[in-house]
Amino acid sequence: MITGDIKSKVDRLWDTFWSGGIASSLTVIEQMSYLLFIKRLDELHTARENKANKFNKPIENHIFTPEQNHLRWSVFKDYDAEKMHSTVMNEVFPFIKNLDNKEDNPENDEENSDNKEQKPVNKDVSSFTRYMKDAIFMIQTPALLVDVVEQISDIPMADRDTKGDLYEYMLNKLSQEGRNGQFRTPKHIIEMMVKLTKPQPKDVICDPACGTAGFLVAASEYLRETYPEIEINEQAKEHFNKGMFHGYDFDYSMLRISAMNMMLHGIDHPDINYRDSLHEDYAFAEEECTLVLANPPFKGSINKSSIAKNLSGEVKTSKTELLFPILMLRLLKAGGRCAVIIPDGVLFGASNAHKKVRETLVENHKLEAVISMPSGVFKPYAGVSTGILIFTKTNSGGTDKVWFYDMQADGFSLDDKRIELDTDKHECNNIPDILERWDNLEAEESRQRTDQSFFVPKDEIEENGYDLSINRYKEIVYEEVEYDPPKQILEEVGEFEKEIQQGIKDLEAMLA
Repeated sequence: MITGDIKSKVDRLWDTFWSGGIASSLTVIEQMSYLLFIKRLDELHTARENKANKFNKPIENHIFTPEQNHLRWSVFKDYDAEKMHSTVMNEVFPFIKNLDNKEDNPENDEENSDNKEQKPVNKDVSSFTRYMKDAIFMIQTPALLVDVVEQISDIPMADRDTKGDLYEYMLNKLSQEGRNGQFRTPKHIIEMMVKLTKPQPKDVICDPACGTAGFLVAASEYLRETYPEIEINEQAKEHFNKGMFHGYDFDYSMLRISAMNMMLHGIDHPDINYRDSLHEDYAFAEEECTLVLANPPFKGSINKSSIAKNLSGEVKTSKTELLFPILMLRLLKAGGRCAVIIPDGVLFGASNAHKKVRETLVENHKLEAVISMPSGVFKPYAGVSTGILIFTKTNSGGTDKVWFYDMQADGFSLDDKRIELDTDKHECNNIPDILERWDNLEAEESRQRTDQSFFVPKDEIEENGYDLSINRYKEIVYEEVEYDPPKQILEEVGEFEKEIQQGIKDLEAMLA
């Protein structure tokens, strides 16, 4: 957790950008990401320098050559305003944009055979630089840059937790304005979904519409906390840092932000890549992962001619909310599991495509749970009701019964303000109850349809046209309310009338 003092410094830094003419939250985060990355490069290089000096050896995999020393944060931060701005804009920024083009290759080895130790390599930083080609440095005035650099230097970011929490705090500001229908999934919802799926050290985790990589970050934090040996065992550590996390998006800004988010949370080599996941160009992607965590775009549609044929062959639709569950099945290996947020319409829509998606999950794989969420979860951006589907890819069925939970509260007010409530009370926050019941599903067998959660057998779901809306199966108990007889009510009204008339006469007497 970052302290109030650090939050105040971030808020002041944010205000500095705004007063300097950069008002878009996305632009602010992008510019701060560039500067944090530049600072990160200097820290990496310094660590390698210290290691080399300790063992009296040449620097391994250095980032800056001696001639590029002036591009380091620790050097240019002390320049005067004009020199700093000129150096960063004309030299440092182009340097980080081109880092991804400087990786080792045979041609470079031949060209540098006599001076290999001078050639910069970037094996630890390419996940961020991969999508820097269209990045634009927007800090146009020397005074603004000096102010921002000084403030960033003043924010303590020595450990991974602080850096990660700091970036999350900045991303919360992005979530406050929304962009192109993209809204960050609330962190507590992400964490609940991660705990429901229980990532394992050998998992390969994917989010095909990753946005800012919130699901991947939460999964990494869960694994670190649950399996601390993952950072000790060399094989597990290698997989955790290089082979476990895969995030795809078709927005380059989001790719840069998600790569930075992962990096500041201690993962330098996630597979954060450009991919229009539903497009025919990426139809080759199959059985890549063992766990999918996602909140794909709702209420959108794409050109039918561009949809991957192995998706359109499964379900005839152009609606993204129906294509993504099929995509996730395609991405999962047999035995892989998925937790995905979907709009309520997916659960009960009457079109052939809606029914086909639900039938596929129930009949061909193992649909395990449907969690209905209240409509205010994504406010103030959208009031649409949503749900969470949890399923396992089997290719051979396996759905025996489906667990339904009627979430009525998530710990925050369900209006546009989304104020945090007293989360110790069940009526204010159902998430702890969801997790507890999920971990003890045997006890759910005895629950009635009037309860907040219950099982529904597959046969009944099939009889109802694979309708997965909880209201189809939940029984509502109506309490009988007894009223006084009408004659008695009229008599009481008459008595009240007499009292009113008497009161009026008393007032008239007082005014006479």
